[in-house]
Amino acid sequence: MSFFSNFSSDHCPGTITGNPLNGLCEKVCIQAEKIFDAGIIQTRLENYTVVPENPVPASPTYPLTFISARSLSAVGSVSNLTVERQADCNNARVQATITIPIEIVYVDAAGVEGKATSDIVLNEDVLMFVPPASVIPFTVTSVASCVSPEGTFNAETGAFAISACITCILKVAMQVEILVPSYGYCAIPPAQEYSQEVCSGFFELPLYPQGKSCCKK
Repeated sequence: MSFFSNFSSDHCPGTITGNPLNGLCEKVCIQAEKIFDAGIIQTRLENYTVVPENPVPASPTYPLTFISARSLSAVGSVSNLTVERQADCNNARVQATITIPIEIVYVDAAGVEGKATSDIVLNEDVLMFVPPASVIPFTVTSVASCVSPEGTFNAETGAFAISACITCILKVAMQVEILVPSYGYCAIPPAQEYSQEVCSGFFELPLYPQGKSCCKK
């Protein structure tokens, strides 16, 4: 079993039934990342130049034939950050460079498939809410995903020119201590082991069909 596998308990996460105040037993201070603002940026790049680095296997036979490329992780690196608060104090101009690490898959001239790494760099200039000045500073972070189904190799420069679809989420966040109502500690049920028992589904079938009788009266 698990939280969501046929386990019912007042001390497990899930849908609340009845009065949600029933069972509240304490106020708990938890450390969490509070998101003050977030915005999504979606863009398509055409003929964007990426230089392959750290090829595996090493020393491929040129020229290379592009197969695909995609982001290596869901995290984009934020640098060159500037925040300019606006006169209305509700928004700020946020400028940042977002670096997205990618993995390029290719086939070399000898027919050997290989991989290499590179980066896609975005320069963003957006309006976002930022909290007032405090002892604990806020941070601007990014979640980024990229996929590239098309690309060509330039033998003279040793680089790929790719088309890429990019989704990037910018967040204004801060590590905080928040006071929340609590039902107490979670009850952790035992995990259910995976089984390939081929007869289990068959043995659970009823002996005879269930429901209305097929006999006509």
